Amino acid sequence: MSAGILLVDDEAVFREDMASLLREEGYSCETAGDGEEAFRRASANAPDIILCDLVMPGVSGVELISRLANLCPDTPLVIITANATVETAVGAFRAGATDYILKPVLAEDLFRKIERCMEQRQLERELRYLRRHISENATGTTIIGRSNAIDSVRALIDRVGPSTSSVLITGESGTGKELVARALHHAGGDDHTPFIAVNCAALPRDLMESELFGHVRGAFTGAHRDKPGYFELASGGTLFLDEICELSVELQPKLLRAIDQQEFYRVGATRSTRTNIRIVAATNRDPQRAIAEKHFREDLYFRISVVQIELPPLRERREDIPLLIEHLLARLATRLNRRVTGVTNAAMRALMSAPWRGNVRELVNVLERAVLLADSEQIDVGDLPRELSGTEFAAQTADDLRTAVRAYEREHIRQVLLSAEGNREQAARRLGIDASTLYRRMKDLEM
Repeated sequence: MSAGILLVDDEAVFREDMASLLREEGYSCETAGDGEEAFRRASANAPDIILCDLVMPGVSGVELISRLANLCPDTPLVIITANATVETAVGAFRAGATDYILKPVLAEDLFRKIERCMEQRQLERELRYLRRHISENATGTTIIGRSNAIDSVRALIDRVGPSTSSVLITGESGTGKELVARALHHAGGDDHTPFIAVNCAALPRDLMESELFGHVRGAFTGAHRDKPGYFELASGGTLFLDEICELSVELQPKLLRAIDQQEFYRVGATRSTRTNIRIVAATNRDPQRAIAEKHFREDLYFRISVVQIELPPLRERREDIPLLIEHLLARLATRLNRRVTGVTNAAMRALMSAPWRGNVRELVNVLERAVLLADSEQIDVGDLPRELSGTEFAAQTADDLRTAVRAYEREHIRQVLLSAEGNREQAARRLGIDASTLYRRMKDLEM
């Protein structure tokens, strides 16, 4: 079983002998002579297993284990020591160690522990996958698609979801920003914490502060009782601030302070209220342009965009459309109690070539209309809106679905190459693939 191992020990001879032994057994092994070097290496390239001496100059093994456990929470940490005591062992395990090995190290014992760590790591990954899969099915947070762009989004959700860092989701209206926000929330693993979604564009300007932070009785005319705001209701969970660039400039400093300090004042209150929330924000505007136009504070932007996830428009990931149609039809047929199982090839061609200015939201509306109007189990061109059923691309390709998808892909690549003035590197970036993949696809499509 191959694994990437980080070996940390201040004794150079022991360190190199151990590294040679591990490499001879087929493991990839990096070494570090002290805690700071180990932390740098683990930060640059997360290892599968860390073998760490417990007694070292500078940063102690226990302190390093604690730091590494926070940096790489899924990585098994095995301590190596010649002087194990109950106190040091307890301290190491409390800091995050998962096993230990005594010096002098026996090869059989070392390899057995590495194998056990790898098995444990694989089981934990499978358990997380199953939990996430069950959670996604139960909460409707499945991210549908196989394009490189969507694969990148899913990878970011997996990495960022379990943390509490603020995330900013950007993309056109209808691309699924709230779906990604919910997926981030559920990736944390606790489905019992609140997820509160707020559309900032829909908040009345004179009530924005009260809606976000709440108010006390008598704070203003009509405030007949204390009322908690969204910050309070989301405590312990996630507050999703959709269209955050629409917040008034006057309220943005208070929002920044509430996020930084994890406390806020209800309108009219003299005492602050503590909270513990994660902020996930979204906007369909260009944040940098909003900052340049003085509509959005730059310091607030930096605070909410620790990680930024950009969602591509549907027209830039058309290879995902068949999967989306299959997924959405199953949901719509159940909800509307209609027996519709798929679409004809002609309808698929029309759906693949539509401009989709409203993105996935528009696709949902088109399919819902088609499910209601369809006279058979297959949606046909006549069930689609006229502006979709008469598209040029739908009329010029064969009925065979594989041929139709291939013809669309060829045409889409051609259009992107034209817009990039023949620059294949630039076209590959726009398509969300690397240049070598573009060359292969062009060869396969006989372009």
